[in-house]
Amino acid sequence: MNLFKEKRGSSRQMLCFLACMAMSGSLLLGCGEKPGEDAMKMPSVNGVIVSTITPSQSDEMYEASGTVRSDRTSVIASRVMGAVTSLNVTEGDTVKAGQVLLTLDDTDAKQRARAATMAANAARQNRTLAEATWKRYQGLFEKQVISRQEMDQFQANKDMAEAEYERAMAMAEEVKTYLSFTRIVAISPGVVTAKHTDVGSMASPGMPLLTIEGIGDAYVEVGADEGFAGRIRRGMAVEVTIDALNKTLHGTIREVLPDIDPRTRTFTVKIDLPDKNLRTGLYARVLIPVGNRELIVVPRSAIVRKGQLTGVYVVTDNGAITYRLIKEGPAAGTGIEVLSGLKQGERVITEGVERAVDGGIITGSAK
Repeated sequence: MNLFKEKRGSSRQMLCFLACMAMSGSLLLGCGEKPGEDAMKMPSVNGVIVSTITPSQSDEMYEASGTVRSDRTSVIASRVMGAVTSLNVTEGDTVKAGQVLLTLDDTDAKQRARAATMAANAARQNRTLAEATWKRYQGLFEKQVISRQEMDQFQANKDMAEAEYERAMAMAEEVKTYLSFTRIVAISPGVVTAKHTDVGSMASPGMPLLTIEGIGDAYVEVGADEGFAGRIRRGMAVEVTIDALNKTLHGTIREVLPDIDPRTRTFTVKIDLPDKNLRTGLYARVLIPVGNRELIVVPRSAIVRKGQLTGVYVVTDNGAITYRLIKEGPAAGTGIEVLSGLKQGERVITEGVERAVDGGIITGSAK
């Protein structure tokens, strides 16, 4: 039994010895690798141009939506009551100054005008008779045939006839004016933008019938966000784009209303345009400079697209190349703004990106 135990103990010692030798051999093999062997396997890249990222200054632009409006917006209303008997225009029609837009029932007005004319004729005849009577008795008075009191009576009759005639004529003119109110005409040229009545409807004083916007007085009205209050000022130059006309204009802010609408949290900005004949209601995009900001711009040639990914090749101080994803922004001059992914002072490959390899190392003077 003792002999068996001694043999089993010797076997265990031998196994431990062999395991230790195996581990030592592995360590010796590992230590035998040459340092920098992985670096030597990095592919070499040459024939590229590397540029250092430096921020550039740019105007900070605020884009707002606006609407083309007219300085002369006329709301046509009636001054008398009456049924609409004719409507000569509709939305979109261009009208001239003095053009008849619509008419109202003038039956009552014509009757009143007829009565006023008859009253004026009667007053004219009465005045003529009073003047003739006054002249006859004036001669008798000069011959002292009648007394001063009688002459004063004839003078009073003459004056009363003259006053009655003037009153009748004024009433006739008033009725004539009233009759003219049944024909509603355009005061100035413009475009009918809204129709609020139809033939047969009853018009009453002050009730809107039509809306007409003048031609040649166009401006853009913008609702600017309240956060830009104080940064948008009168006299600033802005860029206005009318997408429907494929037209871009340079305008000037002429008015900034200080009141902020509590519902939309915006304030009104009015912009003068060089083209005054734009159609009202057109949609406009307005770019307003509200300050300066720093931005990182890389040349278009530095952008590398791989499927849905957009990035650039960044070069470290030791020349190693790494493909880095970026968030692409709008065009900025001849380059592209980088919103994220790069920072000031980093170096990127700007020419020869087709030769660059992710994980490569630059050799030669381009480094």
